[in-house]
Parts: sequence; structure tokens; C-alpha cells
Amino acid sequence: MSERSRRWAWVAVFVVGLVLYLAVLRTLVSTKNPNFVPALILLGATLVPLTFLTFAQARTGRWQVPASALVTSAFFGGVIGTVVAGTLEYDTLRGLGVLPMLFVALIEESAKLIVPVVLLFTVVAQHRRRVPSDGLVIGVAAGMGFAALETMGYAFSALLSSQGNIGAVEQTLFIRGLTAPAGHTAWTGLTAGALWALLASPSVRRLVGFIGTFLGVVVLHTLWDTFSGSLVFVVVAIVSIGWLFWELRRYRTFGEQGVAPLQPS
Repeated sequence: MSERSRRWAWVAVFVVGLVLYLAVLRTLVSTKNPNFVPALILLGATLVPLTFLTFAQARTGRWQVPASALVTSAFFGGVIGTVVAGTLEYDTLRGLGVLPMLFVALIEESAKLIVPVVLLFTVVAQHRRRVPSDGLVIGVAAGMGFAALETMGYAFSALLSSQGNIGAVEQTLFIRGLTAPAGHTAWTGLTAGALWALLASPSVRRLVGFIGTFLGVVVLHTLWDTFSGSLVFVVVAIVSIGWLFWELRRYRTFGEQGVAPLQPS
């Protein structure tokens, strides 16, 4: 695949996904067959996050993260992340009575890193390369899986609470799908990228950078969950996406010094 094709692959992903979503929606509305609801929720929850993942992958300057690693990160990262986060939040809620949003953000951002951390070390072992952009893309995939599963859950809840109103499901899918890149997807990509940068060139400065990135992401997550005003959402979204794009650009210039061969074991 040429560089130009890679850079614009996200357009094809979005167009194909949108056509499929509209086809399922039209069939659901015309036939009133509830069997199409799961497909509608699945496509609506994954369309924008998957498009954003394709976009980020193409702009790392390399297309060397195996598709299997991205699929694994998205699927297992989403499932394990939501299960671990949900369990810890439930246990903490029972212990504290009231679960502050800061704890929710801390738990979820930690849970989303479980699978990326495993994959990061696996990719290093198999490909003998340490490129921060690889970690960022794997993190974006894990955040995508987490966001998609959350969106599917909210869409299903909207379906039940509205007594089968498809309009409520569409609204939930639109809002949460559209904001996914500025939320879980960007946050996990940032932390995984910072961790990979630390592995690529271990130093106190990069350790502080990883810790600072993780804490910064937790703060953004907390603000997102705490305030309901549109202005806060817009500001947090701009900061999250802008930060991720800045890191993507910085990792593109990481160069060959970012590719550190492993010492034989």
C-alpha cells in the first residue's frame, strides 16, 4: 500500500462503515425487526473509533504494527478493561459509599493499560523495535475497544429506558461515538505512547514524562465525567485531541534513535 493510500484509508473506513450503518438503520425502520438492533448498535459504536484508529495509524509515519496486535488490543483491551474497571468501581463504591469521579478516572485509565502493556512487551520481543508511535497506536486501539463497549452498553440502556425508541438509541450512538476519539481513545493512546517512549530510551526525564502524562489523562477524564456543560466538553476534547496530534507529530520525528534493538536474552 502506498503512503498516499495509507494516509487516506480512514476515509474508506468511514464511508463503508457509514453506508453499512445506514443500510441496517433503513432495514430496521422499514421492517421493524428487532433482530437488526444489535448490528445497528455495533456499527454505530465502532464506526468513529475505528476510523480514528485508522487515521492515527497512518500518521505515525510507519505502518508496522501488526493488524493482529491492533485487533487483540481493541478486543481484549476493551473487554478486560471494562470488566476490571467495572469490578473495581463496584467494589470501591461498596467500600466508600460514594465513588468520586477522580477514582473512576484512575481506575479506568489503569484498567485500559493492562492489555497494551502486555502487547507492548510482546511487540518488542517479536519485532526487536521500540518505536513510541507503536505504543500510541496500540493504546488508541485499546481505548477504541473500551469506548465502543461502553457506547454499546449505553445504547442498550437507552433502548430499554425508552421502551424501544430507536431515536434514543441513535442519539446515544451519535453523541458517544462522535466524542470517543477525544475521550478513551486519545487518553489511552497518550499513556501507552509515553510508556513506549520510556522503554525506547529509559531516563528519569521520560519516567517523569510518563507519570505526568498518566496524571494529566486522569485529570482530563475526571473533568469530562464531573462537569456536564458543553463548554467543558469542548475544552477537554480540544486539549485531548490536540495533545494526541502533537505527540503523533513528535513521534514521527523520533527517528531511528527511537528504534532500539533488544539485547539477546
